[in-house]
Amino acid sequence: MSMNLIKKAFIAFTCFLIPIIGNTQSIDSNKNQLPEIGVVASDTLTIDKELLIGDAMMRQLRGQAPVIHDPVINEYIQDLGNRLVIEADNAKFPFSFFMLNNSTINAFAFFGGHIGIHSGLITQAGSESELASVFAHEVAHVTQRHLARASQAQKRGAPLQIASLIGGILLAMANPEAGIAAISAGNAGAAQSRINYTRNMEQEADNIGISMLARAGFDPAGAPAFFSTLAQQSRGQSNQLEFLRTHPVPENRISETRARAATYGIRNVPESLTFHLVKSRIIARYEGNPLRNLNYFGYQVQEKKYIFREAALYGLALSYFESEQYASASQILTELLSNDTENLFYLDAMTDVLIAQQNPKAAIEMLTPLWRFKPQNQVLALNLANAMIKAEQYPEAIQILRDLLLVDPEQYLSYSLLIDAYIATGQKRQMYRASAERFALLLAYPKAIDELQFAYNETGMDFLEKQRIQARIEQFRNEIETLERL
Repeated sequence: MSMNLIKKAFIAFTCFLIPIIGNTQSIDSNKNQLPEIGVVASDTLTIDKELLIGDAMMRQLRGQAPVIHDPVINEYIQDLGNRLVIEADNAKFPFSFFMLNNSTINAFAFFGGHIGIHSGLITQAGSESELASVFAHEVAHVTQRHLARASQAQKRGAPLQIASLIGGILLAMANPEAGIAAISAGNAGAAQSRINYTRNMEQEADNIGISMLARAGFDPAGAPAFFSTLAQQSRGQSNQLEFLRTHPVPENRISETRARAATYGIRNVPESLTFHLVKSRIIARYEGNPLRNLNYFGYQVQEKKYIFREAALYGLALSYFESEQYASASQILTELLSNDTENLFYLDAMTDVLIAQQNPKAAIEMLTPLWRFKPQNQVLALNLANAMIKAEQYPEAIQILRDLLLVDPEQYLSYSLLIDAYIATGQKRQMYRASAERFALLLAYPKAIDELQFAYNETGMDFLEKQRIQARIEQFRNEIETLERL
């Protein structure tokens, strides 16, 4: 990415990086009287340009931040987000939801409908409605075009000191405390102008988000409940809430969201097993250590300290797997699968166990019937392809992965598995081409072009393939030029 583009993207980004916490002012609880401060920004930034910038930033983020490429978690948060987006007004493009491996509580939105959350947001949310309230809040920021409005406001104010800000763009996403420190080193007056402007945005996003939450079938009270939890932990100076020290949750914000949620009446939304399975997966795979997690989930199961026994057992099984106690993990997962044979969480974990036990063919037998029924499901397809690679069934694995990429060309794990399969079968040209596409997903277009040059050298007398590779190189060069012109 050119320095010019980074500067432009960062000026816009630091204006519109809108965390889930912030000060707000009072607002009429009548939905029809909500201010629509974000829908008039079309003269500032076109939708096409917003998509281009958002795509570039997402690619850069993949390469420099701890994005979690976990198909089970990704499918859950994308499905949860889609349930809200379908109820949103002014949704002009598909939304993409992703997660960073970071135990702090945070979420953010940026151009092109990209919404990121920290893993700590899920583990510390008390219910799925609380989690969904954060998703809805961030979706509202995007649909109301707060991002473009903030960029317009920045143009009217004094420019930021770019040198002190460039290094903070990805830092602010992956590490809020460090990102704010970088931003704070800039022009204080401009920073204050941004804060004042985003208070109105936060106000609107709260209210529209609650409305969206209710229409999607969640409990609107999840929003004030989540803010209350943050406020309580902030008063306790939790280490996981460093961000709240500069962006507190004031009492009036809690009372306003509580009042608005009350207009929808009491909603008795059942607890979600899937939500609790995701929490267990994050804790067991991305937090703590195997011994600590074995004790944690073992205590839950023994003392019955759980909302769903299945979620506690699942966390225990994953903890056994992480500590290489595969027989114990298999025993628990066999019990869980006997009662829920198509549960993707259990199937994914059992696949890992069978592969670790040098029995990938058993995983293939388990997954194939389900995959044939749902060939585009990323959890089934990726697990089956991985098991086939381990069983040296390379052609079948390659076909599954290529088919999956036709549906989702940005499926990062598919390229990683393809590269493994091509290396194992000595298909250098295909390996270089897959590697090029993976570099492109990281915004590393020069490296992608280098890989394609290597692929070109492996084509021999296949002139049609040479033309394809040359065309793809030209596409990457055009992408670079397009970004530089933004």
